[in-house]
This record gives sequence, C-alpha cells and structure tokens, in this order.
Amino acid sequence: MSALATSIVDALHSALGRETASLHEPLFQSKEQEYVQDCIDSTFVSSVGNYVDRFEQQLADYTGARRAIAVVNGTAALQIALQLAGVESGDEVIVPALSFVATANAVRYIGAIPHFADSHEATLGLDPVALRGWLDSTAERTTDGCRNRHSGRRIHALVPMHTFGHPCDMDGLMAVAHDYGLVLVEDAAESLGSRYYDRHTGTFGLLGILSFNGNKIITTGGGGAILTDDQQLADHAKHLTTTAKQPHRWEYVHDEIGYNYRMPNLNAALGCAQLEQLREFLASKRRLYNRYCDAFSGLEQAYVMGEPPGCESNYWLQALILDDEVAEQRDNILATTNESGLITRPTWMLLNKLKPYRECPSAPLPVATSLERRIINIPSSAGLV
Repeated sequence: MSALATSIVDALHSALGRETASLHEPLFQSKEQEYVQDCIDSTFVSSVGNYVDRFEQQLADYTGARRAIAVVNGTAALQIALQLAGVESGDEVIVPALSFVATANAVRYIGAIPHFADSHEATLGLDPVALRGWLDSTAERTTDGCRNRHSGRRIHALVPMHTFGHPCDMDGLMAVAHDYGLVLVEDAAESLGSRYYDRHTGTFGLLGILSFNGNKIITTGGGGAILTDDQQLADHAKHLTTTAKQPHRWEYVHDEIGYNYRMPNLNAALGCAQLEQLREFLASKRRLYNRYCDAFSGLEQAYVMGEPPGCESNYWLQALILDDEVAEQRDNILATTNESGLITRPTWMLLNKLKPYRECPSAPLPVATSLERRIINIPSSAGLV
C-alpha cells in the first residue's frame, strides 16, 4: 500500500464518516412504493398509463424543454435522437473518446461511424478549440454538408457528453457545429440537474437525451428520455418508440420501421417519485463535494473535480483527478480503496481503444489519454451525507 493510497483512504473516511461506501446506489425514501403500488393496482404496468404522461411532463417542466419523451434507456434515446437528427448509415458522428460505450454504440446502431475527438481538462467534455483545429485540417464544407477529406464520408452530427454531470463548453461547441453545418445532439445521460449558464443541459441542441439507469441521480430502474423543443420531432420520437403504430381502436397499422422502446408505466411511477426528490439529491451531492474538497485539501497530488466556471453541476459521480506524476499509482489506489470497502472505479477505457472502434476516425487525443490514466471515481451516492 503506497503512502498516497493510504492518504486517499484516510481522506475518504474523513469525508464520509464511515468505513465502507458503494460507488453510487439509488436512494428510495419518499413515495416510490406508493406510486409503484398504485400502478400495479391500476393494472397498467406496461407502455400505457398515466405515470408515463406525468413523468414526461415533469421532465419537460424541470429541464425547460418543450417536450420530453420517455423511453427504455438512454442508449435507445440517443439512437432515436440521432435518427431524428437525420444521421444516416455511412455518416460520421463526432463523439468524445472519453465517454461510456453507449455513446458510440448508439451511433453504430443506425449504421453511422463514430469520429472520436479530444476532451478539455476543465470540463472533461469535448474541447471546442481542439475540435475546431482538427476539423480545419480534416473536414471541408461542401454543398452536400461537411465532409471528411480522408474518408469522403459526410460528418453530420456532433454529440457532446456532459461527463459525470459536468457541463461542456456549450457556447464553443455550438459555434463549431454552426460553422461546420453539424447537427448538435446532446448526450446529457449523466447530467440531469446540471446547468450551463442557467440553462439545463440537454436543451441546447436539436435534441438531447437523459438516462435513468439504476446508478443515475434519479432512477426508473432502466429508462431514458429524449428532450426537444421541436413538436414535430417530439411527435415522431413518440411514434417511432411505440413501434410506429397508427392510432386506431383495434387495427394494427404500422407506417414505418419502429421500435419497442417506450418506457413502461411501472418504471415511470418510480421515476415520478424520484423526480420529486431531485432537488434534495442535488443538495446532498453538493454537500458531499464540499466535504471531499475539505478532506482532500491537504493532498497535493490530486484534486476533486469541480464544476466548470459558469456552470452548475449535479455532481453525479465525484471524480478525483491525480497529478500526472502519480498517475502510475492509479491501479494501486483502486486496489487499496476497494479492499478497504470504499468502492472506487477508473473512468472508461477510451472508446477508440475498444475492439469495435479501433478503425474509426479519431483526432489526436492527448488530454483524453491523460485523463484516462488519472481519473478515479469515488463514492458518490446522494444518501452518503
């Protein structure tokens, strides 16, 4: 056990006031059982029911999006959002290399190709300056859209992902999207409750998506949502995710290839109860961040990731960032903390390194490569403080 690993364990114990802690677990302390039981009693536990409509309206009201469409998970939400944004098979879609695999998988599900870009240390999300420099050398505007000079393929969309709930530089990324004619689709799966200059993440692009997996800040068990201000796109999203079935009292008429992606009413009932507690969860996570800052203040070889300037992060996953000179100790720290009952995790392996994506186009990734070696996620549950 290294001295640094011991110091980190001691700091975690000091901040948490307990010997053991999970990385992130859901907190059920309000009306979850009441709403779920009411849903069961109604017998409407599948894709039809009042809780789905209620959850969608509450999401729209909270985020400020004109419409929210609840679906089975965040990956399905991103797939449909990209499809609605006009991404076609053979197109390239710019995504961060530092992201969960679902970001790239959703691109591939519609036959498109992920095009990986670098991150910025201050946000952990896409770096608009580095991206602009890369596109200046790699892409060109044509009458048929933005093209990759090397592959010849159309680069159609840009997908920022708000890493661990910390908002990206949306002003910079929107400017890049505008200048290169890219459709902006936000992967806000991790950032419910996060704001960029008083505007909720997931509402800057043509479409945005959220996730409510069991480890997210609120959960529906499994679930996601599509956000948009475009009523036509919202109606189409609802249509596509309910098997593209035409409304009729008894006939089964489907007018395009659709998907059975609708969120079940049972899951939405859980989500309604969770969403009612979101402000409390956010306050708890901010308190935990402040405790970590105090506990790690004397540690010179690492820092706790804070919200970028002008932003309000939900602090979904707290991240400890090691200095470069001690990055080689990451695995020892992970082993020591986990053996101590404090569950920690590294960040994801960069997507361009994964077997299915090694041949995809990629910008230089110096910052993402450095962050991959240095990030450790530490216990982050809302119930910890």
